[in-house]
Amino acid sequence: MRYPMLMLTLMLASLAVAAPPSDRPPDLQPVPDGAPGVGDAPGVTIKPSSQGSVVEYRANGKLYMIKVTPKRGKPYYLIDQKGDGQFARQDSLDSGMRPPMWVIKEF
Repeated sequence: MRYPMLMLTLMLASLAVAAPPSDRPPDLQPVPDGAPGVGDAPGVTIKPSSQGSVVEYRANGKLYMIKVTPKRGKPYYLIDQKGDGQFARQDSLDSGMRPPMWVIKEF
């Protein structure tokens, strides 16, 4: 009994997908590539150097974060948290917040 019902459902579903929509307007235009309102300016700029690399992150043309990756050593971040142009160093993007994880029951 299940097999005929499954086949009937699949046949009806394929008919619904194959039917052309009748409520489409005839003058549709393709969507342009890229996000709206961003413009031509890239959000990320990578600047390699002999000592490592610097990656600048921008939003709306304003620099808000810099990732410095030296050839030797750990990468670190310079972040403008208030938006006033004063950058503070952070060794990682980890906020340090941890959700509580208690053991409820063990088997």
